[in-house]
Amino acid sequence: MKESFEIRTVFPSISSLIDDIEHRILSPLSYLKEFDNHWILELDLPMVNKKDIKITFDGNAINVEAKLKEEYSEEKLGKISKFEYFKKSISLSGKIEIKKTTAKFQKGRLVIKIPKKHQVIP
Repeated sequence: MKESFEIRTVFPSISSLIDDIEHRILSPLSYLKEFDNHWILELDLPMVNKKDIKITFDGNAINVEAKLKEEYSEEKLGKISKFEYFKKSISLSGKIEIKKTTAKFQKGRLVIKIPKKHQVIP
């Protein structure tokens, strides 16, 4: 079954790429594997609905943002931090075929296949 996600190119501001407690954003665990003609990016996104995942591109960077189903809280050194989103931005080492990128979300794991754009040499 092919799943569809909204995939688009945007030009985010620098401040929108910073993951931190003040903005209530968590950085998800991720794994990036490079192959000859594509990359596979896997992200753990527990407590997220598929409809709340947004994938965007900025040049050769991929950005993933996902709203949590409910606020997540953790306590460290007597201070409680509350989070509402996951956010991850990863720069890739080459050009991306954005229109051919596919994503699958299952059991809290997002798997994105990102084809490489190959230069045609005349």
